[in-house]
Formats: sequence, C-alpha cells, structure tokens
Amino acid sequence: MTVIVRDLRPDVRADAEGFSHTRRLALPYMLSTPESVVHTVTHAHPNAHFGQLVAEEDGEIIGTAQISVAHDSPEPGQGSANIYVRPDRTRRGAGSLLLRTAEERLAALGVTKLFAWVLDEPENRAFAERNGFRASRSAYFLRLDLTGALPPRQDPPAGVELRTAADFADDPRPVFELDAAASSDEPSDIETEFTDYDAWLAETWQHPLLNRDLTTVAVVDGRPAAFSVAYTDGGARYGTAMTGTAREFRGRGLAKLAKNDSLHRARAAGCTEAFTGNDTGNEPMIAINKWFGYEICAKEVRYVRELG
Repeated sequence: MTVIVRDLRPDVRADAEGFSHTRRLALPYMLSTPESVVHTVTHAHPNAHFGQLVAEEDGEIIGTAQISVAHDSPEPGQGSANIYVRPDRTRRGAGSLLLRTAEERLAALGVTKLFAWVLDEPENRAFAERNGFRASRSAYFLRLDLTGALPPRQDPPAGVELRTAADFADDPRPVFELDAAASSDEPSDIETEFTDYDAWLAETWQHPLLNRDLTTVAVVDGRPAAFSVAYTDGGARYGTAMTGTAREFRGRGLAKLAKNDSLHRARAAGCTEAFTGNDTGNEPMIAINKWFGYEICAKEVRYVRELG
C-alpha cells in the first residue's frame, strides 16, 4: 500500500467529503462539512497562501493538513501546519509525509517559525517532538449535553438588547468591528492585526457553518458590545466559534448573557450537543463554560519549530 500526498481538489465532491470525514474522525470536537472545507480553501486571503493537503492510500483519504502563512501578523515569517490522520489509519507514514510536504511549501514562502496544534496524547506529542517541535501553550475542548438542564434565560439589564447576527444582515460591519475588538487580546502565539473587512466578509460572515439565527449579539445603546458566535453542521451539533466582549463593556456579564441566549436558541432549534474551546489559561471563560455545564473532553498543545 502506497501513501501519496496531494492538494485537495475543491471541485471534486469526494475530496471534500473525504477531508471532512477524516477531520471529524480525528478531531470530533470541531465541526466540519464538505461545504466548509471548500469554502475555507476558496475564500482564504491570497496572502495566506492557504492550502489543504490530503494523504491518500489506495484512493482513500486517510490524512489531512491545513497550511498557511500568518500574513496578518506584524511579525513576518510565521506559519502554521495542522495535521490530522484518521485514528484507524495511523502508522502508515501519512503524518510524516504531510508534515514534510507542508514544511517544504511553507519554507519556500519564507516561513521560518512553524506552529502546529497537536492533541495531548502520548503518540501525537511524541511525533511532534521527534520532528523537532517544542511545546508551547495549550487549550481545552469542552462538551455540553444540550438535552440536559441549562441555566434559565435572563432578562437583559436596562440599556441592553439581545439580537441575532441575522438582524445585521443588511450591514454586518458593526459585528465585524466587535469581532475585531473582542479578538484583539485573545490568547495566541501569533499576534494578528484584524483590519480587513472584505476578507472578514468572505472568510467569516459567509462561512457555511455560521448560523446567524443562533448567534446572539448583546447591544448596548445601539452598539454591539458582546456576542456568542454559533456554528452548526446541519445536524444536531452546535459549536461556539467565538464568545467575546469589547474591552470597554467587560465586567458586566454580557458574554455570559449572550452565550446563554445562544445555547437556548440552539436547543430550541434541535441541537443536542454543544462544543467549545478555551485556552487553558483563560480561567474566566473556563469558569463561565463550567457554569453552563460544559465538561472538558480533550486537550491540545500548540507546538512550534524553527525552520531552516
């Protein structure tokens, strides 16, 4: 049996299905559909040089890689390569071949520092360390059974209104401005400058997993102040893509208010399982999620390697 690595063909349905299926098997805590796979590769900013690679064995996709250049970082030369192999198809050389291909491509684009997320399991961490990576920060995946009890819905305080992202369909720029503000100090190894509205429209606002009806925005005196962004995959799974508050509105419980409303909307819409993720050092958000009833179901570690 021979394993080969090639580019994903976004116009071939079987490629998108195989890529998405592999990701769901290897990383069941994150939502993926064939449509989201195609959208991501066809709407990425050109300066990101975003690529999706597949490892194929006898015509079957058994591994995937997403590679990109951190074009929106003020520090040049940074990139990422996130590699996942089907749990039932490991030890075939797919991961090594995907990593080697990713490193060669990114190095040719001037990347000198490579970041990769790795599930916190002995074999995965050993693979990263054998290939010269060193551990950096870490993050949790959390799961919530939406068929169980949720905290009761709360009435917003005076001057605060709860809306949905769908209410901003005619002019989503206020949501973009909130997203940029709330994301500015999110824990990350790579600093980014979130300023390109057109790129945000293409990559985020039009993302096929984004559910605007389930995304709740807390508005204070007419201005979006906090939000909880909902992803759904067309089935019963719901994911929180982002929950945040603009700095000047923090400390008022608005993020919790928005997320609670979104979770209630999700359950009413038939979602039965909710996922989210938190940096392990983000204790305030972890506490909020545990208040909702989320439980930690997995951990991943960010690894970094100097190229060249």
